[in-house]
Amino acid sequence: MARAWECAGLRWTAGGPVLAWHGGRTSALSWGKRVAFEVVEGGVRTCVGARGHACPARAAVPGRSTGARCEECAWLDRAHSVAADTIADDPRPYHVYLAWFGPGMVKVGITALERGPARLLEQGAVCFTWLGAGPLMAARRAEELLRAALGVPDRVPYAEKRAVRSALPATAAERAAEVADLHGRAVALGGWPQSLEREPFRPVDHAAAFGLPGLPAAVGEVRELVAGGVVSGELVAAAGPDLHLATEAGAVVLDTRLMTGWALGPAVGRGLTVPLREFREPPGVQDGLF
Repeated sequence: MARAWECAGLRWTAGGPVLAWHGGRTSALSWGKRVAFEVVEGGVRTCVGARGHACPARAAVPGRSTGARCEECAWLDRAHSVAADTIADDPRPYHVYLAWFGPGMVKVGITALERGPARLLEQGAVCFTWLGAGPLMAARRAEELLRAALGVPDRVPYAEKRAVRSALPATAAERAAEVADLHGRAVALGGWPQSLEREPFRPVDHAAAFGLPGLPAAVGEVRELVAGGVVSGELVAAAGPDLHLATEAGAVVLDTRLMTGWALGPAVGRGLTVPLREFREPPGVQDGLF
């Protein structure tokens, strides 16, 4: 193989999704573009390190791991993580948000004010609204208040998000309805931290940004990459870390987190020669290289 690049994951920019590569190169993604790569024959997936530092052991990691980190690097990464609630003295202001991924799938979360909607795009939130803004610990207390008082979770599994993307309500108003109801109930709660400034309901819809209108139902998802395996398909949508690809076998979802840690090169052939997990139920029923 003439060239081999190492993927640094999917990123969301003002212009849409891009695949990032170690060394600074990026590949812009647009609907209808062919996404095609081959995992280097004989290659091994290696740990991506932590906090911008390479893994000192270059440890091998499982193909199905979405984190692509060895045990030590995973610990180091979470030891300095706001998401893992291990930092209490971050001086930056934070947003509290409500995010909607499909019927019955609303979560509460926080993100640094300076990041804007980036965190919501990274999670694949189809619709969201801000709830308030203020210091980190005040945002944390508001998050806990919603979980305790309204039963709003702080996580929605990706499998559940993927299962409904092709069968979402047709209009932005319908997609915002559950978020609007929860926002009203949330701001009416007593016990809000005084230092957290409440924000009005202003829904933001990402359906068009993700390419979801008219999205075909997926027949399965890539389970893992393997040495010598090929992935090839036409990009029809992207949400969070997921790429929806039209292939000869039908629409298939590729979680780009499975690409990190592998050496990848241009695909010689077409089609899919990596392990797939076929969906038993039709999605919508709950249960360069480029």
